[in-house]
Amino acid sequence: MYDFIKGKIVEVMPTYVVVENNGIGYRLQISLQTFTDIQSLSEVKLYIYHHIREDQELWYGFFGSQERDIFLLLIGISGIGPNMARTILSSMTFEELREAILTGNESRIKSIKGVGLKTAQRIIIELQDKIAKGGGSDGFAAASLSFNNPQKEEAIAALLVLGFPKNQSEKAVNIVFKEHPDSKVDELIKLAMRQLL
Repeated sequence: MYDFIKGKIVEVMPTYVVVENNGIGYRLQISLQTFTDIQSLSEVKLYIYHHIREDQELWYGFFGSQERDIFLLLIGISGIGPNMARTILSSMTFEELREAILTGNESRIKSIKGVGLKTAQRIIIELQDKIAKGGGSDGFAAASLSFNNPQKEEAIAALLVLGFPKNQSEKAVNIVFKEHPDSKVDELIKLAMRQLL
């Protein structure tokens, strides 16, 4: 699993950046938060997330690991994909989003383009306890540990390539991982497929 990329900024726009590393240009989707942080830099280190679907393969870049942590938590919620998660992170800072979730501020989250009342409520319900238990500014980082697991991520990615739906794949892998936390990736995939078939 890839964790970060370091390199020279070749091109930077509000929605993406091209980072050159060892002669290869990597195009990474970014939020406005990350754009603001990197637009004046010539070299950068970005934390990355590799998103694979049947018809699409994208890389997302984040200036800070906390931004990636909340991104992973958001895409773990049913109905929120990477693009919506990026829109949310482009509309609010890390601290603003954390505060809105902890205080149950539906209207603040609902004010983000593309986020309706039900989605705002789901974000609050699913993340409030996780962030509160994490405590302090590290709440997102602590809460995202269950999502940011290389074996689980690789297993889910493999299931998506095999044609299984994202939500069902994540649920199956999570169930298997709880029962068999020491499983290797191939074992996770096989056991998850039994749940799905």
